[in-house]
Amino acid sequence: MNNKEKVFELSEKYIDFCNTTENVDVDVLEGTTASGKTTIGAGVKFMEMVSLSRKKEHIIAARTTGVAEKNIINQDNGILDIHKNAVYCGNGDKDHKFPHIKFENKIIYVLSYKNKDQWENALGGQYGCVYIDEGNIADIDFVREILTRNDYLCITLNPDDPNLPIYDEVINHARPYKKYAKDVPNEIMKELNKVEPKKNYRYWFFTFYDNKGLTEEEIEKKKTVAPIGTKLYKNKIQGLRGKATGLCFNLQPKNIITLEEAKQMKFKLFSVGCDTSYSKESHDKVTLEGIGITTDNKCVLLKERTFNNKDRTIPFAPSDVVQWIVEFMEEFKNEWGFARTCFIDNADQGTIMEANKAKRQNALVYNFENAWKKTKIITRVQLQESWLNTGDFLIVETCKDYIDECNKYSFDEDNQPEDGNDHSINGCQYAWLPHKKKIGNWEVIKKLIKDEEE
Repeated sequence: MNNKEKVFELSEKYIDFCNTTENVDVDVLEGTTASGKTTIGAGVKFMEMVSLSRKKEHIIAARTTGVAEKNIINQDNGILDIHKNAVYCGNGDKDHKFPHIKFENKIIYVLSYKNKDQWENALGGQYGCVYIDEGNIADIDFVREILTRNDYLCITLNPDDPNLPIYDEVINHARPYKKYAKDVPNEIMKELNKVEPKKNYRYWFFTFYDNKGLTEEEIEKKKTVAPIGTKLYKNKIQGLRGKATGLCFNLQPKNIITLEEAKQMKFKLFSVGCDTSYSKESHDKVTLEGIGITTDNKCVLLKERTFNNKDRTIPFAPSDVVQWIVEFMEEFKNEWGFARTCFIDNADQGTIMEANKAKRQNALVYNFENAWKKTKIITRVQLQESWLNTGDFLIVETCKDYIDECNKYSFDEDNQPEDGNDHSINGCQYAWLPHKKKIGNWEVIKKLIKDEEE
């Protein structure tokens, strides 16, 4: 840094990050809150790459230009604080109509990736370096466009839905250096490994402890803000992916039990639900969910199985799904108990017809019926959230797909449960809907939650 730049202490990992200026096309930064990703990513590494670039024009993109000004440019340890020779023209000037930073005879445009008119007008040539703040929630068309127009991209992430297209198109192609691979949580490493690595795409996971500006006391104070086991704790304190706000379910540690704990319970009935999707273009899936209802009226998700067509060379068909349903119900019978009926998504009459054909041809003991859907989706969410709160809805810890969906399933902008991240949830609902009056204290629940089916 020159004598016009602010000097502050960096951790070894951040020093390595900033010194890695060759053989890197994309830097992906993820991690906990208050880990310094924005300060070091934008204020140090990005500006260093701009300084090294032979191109004149560069870009900073955020949700809005106001967010960029507040969090990247003007804050303490922001770009203007670190680089005293940088000048911000928030209203543009006679030569450049867009907001921009003047730095070392170079121009850094400041854009909103949510403002399509703005970024479409701005993107007209090749740029040296691009910084995208919270890039996983950026307009995917903007990201696709910008990837073809830069030499270097630095992108920070917030803990949003890892099923967004940008993850498999860009983010998950990045890999950590061996020195820091152990710092990446296993949950995220599994996500990265779902796609092939791309040359010169680098992944960095930062935590509180990489931020030398925090004392031990400050770190411990931040850790206590979110209760352990909550979604907020997972996102902010652990730095793991998943929507942080607007979740339909508040899954708590008390709702998740071990196989051994479930085996000690006494069940009065068992049921299986199946949600279906045959799409090759999405992460939608076929889900099989087996529940048991205990003698003291607790609903327990005991077993699950999921299938996805996306990466299959030969797509599966309804006949395949029927075979899987029967196999699942046989396994469930031997492991837990006999569930006579599988309730199948009634939007998928093809699978139901195929199942009943198999029943006739093979004299199967199982029944295959339409899912009970008279109870509205929002009412189902209310019922389940009520049972979770009273400890009357439990999930065996091996049902990881279901748990993962509960940690993502959110309300949309119209305050309705989203149409996504719900296939395991739907399959489970189909299993318990016919038996909902046997779960929890129904006499109390029906007075609090109005069900149009009643």
